[in-house]
Amino acid sequence: MKKIPLFQRHADQSWPAWKTALFWVWNLFWGLCATLGVGLVSLIFAAVIDQKAMLLSYFQNPLIAFLNLAPVVLLYFLLYFILGRASLAYALTAAITLGFTMGSWFKLQFRNDPLMFEDLLLLKEAGNMAGKYQLFLTKTMILALVLLILGWLFLHFCVRGRPGARLLLLGFAAAVLCALPVWNMTQSDDIYNNRTANNGLINQWSATQVYVSKGFVYPFLHSVKSASDAPPEGYDAGRAETILSGYEDADIPEDKKVSVISIMLESYDDFSKYGTPTLDPKVYADYHALEEESLTGDLITNIFAGGTVDSERCFLTGFADLGSFRSATNSYPWYFRSQGYTVTGSHPCYAWFYNRENINVNLGFQDYRFVENYFSPMTDGGVGYDDLFFPELIKLWEQDKALGQPVFQYNLTYQGHGPYNDDQTWWGDDYVVNDKGYTQAELNILNNYFGSVYNTNQNLKAFFDYFREEEEPVVIVVFGDHNPWLGDGNSVYEAIGLDLDFSTPEGFYNYYSTRYLIWANDAAKAVLGNDFVGEGPTVSPTFLMDVVFDACGWTGPAYMQATRPVMEQVPVMNTPTGLYMEDGAVTGTLTPEGQALVTDFDMLQYYYRKNFIYDGLR
Repeated sequence: MKKIPLFQRHADQSWPAWKTALFWVWNLFWGLCATLGVGLVSLIFAAVIDQKAMLLSYFQNPLIAFLNLAPVVLLYFLLYFILGRASLAYALTAAITLGFTMGSWFKLQFRNDPLMFEDLLLLKEAGNMAGKYQLFLTKTMILALVLLILGWLFLHFCVRGRPGARLLLLGFAAAVLCALPVWNMTQSDDIYNNRTANNGLINQWSATQVYVSKGFVYPFLHSVKSASDAPPEGYDAGRAETILSGYEDADIPEDKKVSVISIMLESYDDFSKYGTPTLDPKVYADYHALEEESLTGDLITNIFAGGTVDSERCFLTGFADLGSFRSATNSYPWYFRSQGYTVTGSHPCYAWFYNRENINVNLGFQDYRFVENYFSPMTDGGVGYDDLFFPELIKLWEQDKALGQPVFQYNLTYQGHGPYNDDQTWWGDDYVVNDKGYTQAELNILNNYFGSVYNTNQNLKAFFDYFREEEEPVVIVVFGDHNPWLGDGNSVYEAIGLDLDFSTPEGFYNYYSTRYLIWANDAAKAVLGNDFVGEGPTVSPTFLMDVVFDACGWTGPAYMQATRPVMEQVPVMNTPTGLYMEDGAVTGTLTPEGQALVTDFDMLQYYYRKNFIYDGLR
């Protein structure tokens, strides 16, 4: 039987031009169709939230569909014009695309965490994860596999065209030229954050859900950008290792081990320090009473009205430049574990927020309570507020204490999270006196914020009162993560006359500062020989744990010891502005001594972040 020309391996030179063109149209068209099928299968498995609606949403925003499908198609043609065989190029394209897609699908099922490019660089972590979970096949997976095999059979027997050397070169060059602008589009932050925003079916504050809302291939390629954790300029790993090797983790003496309960308050600041007019003194009365019996100070954060996780992770790690924390990373929770502490915490919000459910494990927490695994029965699946949260913290303390070891807890409130309603008040109307001409909307925002703060302070008082009677020695650390949102464009800040121009020292403090207090019960004061009263240093969250350790009389881990000279000389490093505090003044230009310390600090934190030392505790 005479072969059908379309199914031949090579175009016959005796063919007329139209037949040669038809031959290559046949080969390229079916290769394109088969590969689009691979891309579509990837999108089906990417849509793990409200699958049908999410899959449809990918095509309702054509740019999302294009940025998921185009890379798959281009990968096929790059391979085709290298290998010269459609079926082989298709098999490799399908294996790569769907192998990664299914890896992400399983990660989402097991850990609510998608596959990122950085994960490919963490083979040990991947092996550990794979060993903990049982993979399985679904009917959809089996159907997809059957369809892919059928696609391969069709290409193998019916799409057999093999380009000659000249066509291979031209085709490959054309595929590369097409791939370059597509690659640039996948790396664009503007396209990722704005033009492909697809928030109708998700919570935009969940990084995992945002990832899912964009498919798989596209967000995976975009994650290449974040995987490049470049070292600081002039990085010298040898110097960093030499500095750090001059110290050893110092054990906390057995007779000095006290429990540490840290609480970060959402959007909390003491506005009375600004002389805020018309503010009722009762709002902060309980907090000021606690300050009178505590070590207190100003905390200069890196954030304003959002970005809670920055203050959180600076405090927990001692880093100023935060990495992705997608693998186990040295931190103070790990150090406390090495000292025999029970290391836990709680947040009455969702585990996916800032991917804490995965990252907190990598930071050394043995257990962390969220809505999903603890608070849900008490909140009907919603977030929890302080009237619930603080009494539960006492119960959780009792549970952790019962394990017979000292305890380190890091807890984070949700109450205080903005924005605050400008149409009606939630807490009453008597926290701010309107003798300054506030609009009703401004007054509502102020009453909603300060009403929340007043309630938080009442809960803090009750919480501390409980620990006054606690026989176990306990130190409590309380601090605010950042200043609150107060109206679009900071309109309410303007109404109360608060300068937020951070090009001036006053505006800088107003914009970035919150407060911290470190309190000890009588049992802890007796054990540690410190009264924990007075004014502490002004520091960044990066150095707040240093202040805690100094108050407790602990030497601390090697990293803390190595970086303590930096805290003593440059206690504030504000990463957004590039401003520092040295000799008590805000400055953008450090002394040569201060600059040398900061340069070493940059190297040390990068080295310490990249070289995990607590493997024996995992």
